[in-house]
Amino acid sequence: MSEYQLISDYKHIEKYKESFNELAKMIFEINFKDWYSKGCWNDNYICYSYVNGDQIIANASVNKMIVTSNGKEYKAIQLGTVMTHPDYRHQGLAVKLMNHIIEKYEKDYDFIYLFANDTVLDFYPRFGFEKVQESSFSLMVSDLKKQVTPKSALRKLDVNNQIDFEVLKEFATERIPVSSRLGIKGNEDLLMFYFILVFNDAIYYVEEEDVIVLFKEAENQLHVFDIVSKKTIDLEVVVKHIISDATEMIHFYFVPDSDNENIQSGLITETDDTLFVRPLLKDGVKHFLFPLTSHA
Repeated sequence: MSEYQLISDYKHIEKYKESFNELAKMIFEINFKDWYSKGCWNDNYICYSYVNGDQIIANASVNKMIVTSNGKEYKAIQLGTVMTHPDYRHQGLAVKLMNHIIEKYEKDYDFIYLFANDTVLDFYPRFGFEKVQESSFSLMVSDLKKQVTPKSALRKLDVNNQIDFEVLKEFATERIPVSSRLGIKGNEDLLMFYFILVFNDAIYYVEEEDVIVLFKEAENQLHVFDIVSKKTIDLEVVVKHIISDATEMIHFYFVPDSDNENIQSGLITETDDTLFVRPLLKDGVKHFLFPLTSHA
């Protein structure tokens, strides 16, 4: 164990960056290369890794976040990309990384949180994390307010088109939180990750409203993953630009800012992304949801 060195913040060191990416591809089938080669890895994303020689063998990453909720701002750390190479498991490397990060950051941040899959639900409570149930939000199209909204032309954006990419970068940098109830500020690095690697075939610019919407429609269900705007929007006006004649139900992957009393909310009981928070925030809100595009 003594020969493994703990390194961090190596985004400018090619050999470590590439080894980190190889491990991420192996464990999570995520290829970060397009993201960092386009200059999107900034100081908010810091890897803490053990190396054996030049090989990254275990990692836990820190994402510095500003979480906004009902007019308040919280300094938060979101953990992500927690992984150990199969050849180096059962040596306590992930435990050491977790303890190192918690000790380093817990005094200066309001809380630390992460999203975990089903295989590691027993791991994080060891470090004082508590499981928190998020909610889902949806709205029947028939319950949209009746005001008439002339449909605007949608322009699909292409991350590999330089002009479109500059537009995406500008919106990612200048966006305001998608929801006043629960949103994220200053997470352009993560948003660019979603633009480049996750929703690259689902990015549309709504010219009339000057917003970018990430959405897909399947089987009469419209899935609105994010609305990226530089100014406050009317959610229902934006949505009316993207619904089709076939749309029956709209699913929001963030807390909708709307006074429409027909928005349905309910606790999520089955998920691949279980939220863990440390320390637990006691704010008494029953239904909330971290925006999908802020998940590390």
